[in-house]
Amino acid sequence: MDIQRIVSGLLRELKDPRIGGGVNLSVVRCEVAGDGSFCKIYISSLDGLERAKQAVKGLESATGFIKREISNVLHLRKSPDLKFIADDSIAVSAHINKLIKDSLPQEKTGGEES
Repeated sequence: MDIQRIVSGLLRELKDPRIGGGVNLSVVRCEVAGDGSFCKIYISSLDGLERAKQAVKGLESATGFIKREISNVLHLRKSPDLKFIADDSIAVSAHINKLIKDSLPQEKTGGEES
């Protein structure tokens, strides 16, 4: 959970245009290996899977910086190897939410009906 929080904060700080200041990006989940040597980080975007894939490319180029920040914040001697994976779960859930909202009857915003 700490790695997820750290990477989420770094999304807003990184200057890579593929990441775009972390706008509409989210770290969905992190899976750390039992021995702490490896970590999969799932990145999702409200703008869809293609945007998440672009962000993953930017994050892969900043892996050294991100590993150093994780190591400094968590006081680790050796930071885990990071693997960034594009995920479309936020876009899918936004789409499902829209479908549900559209299927519900609309509330009337006028006076009472007789």
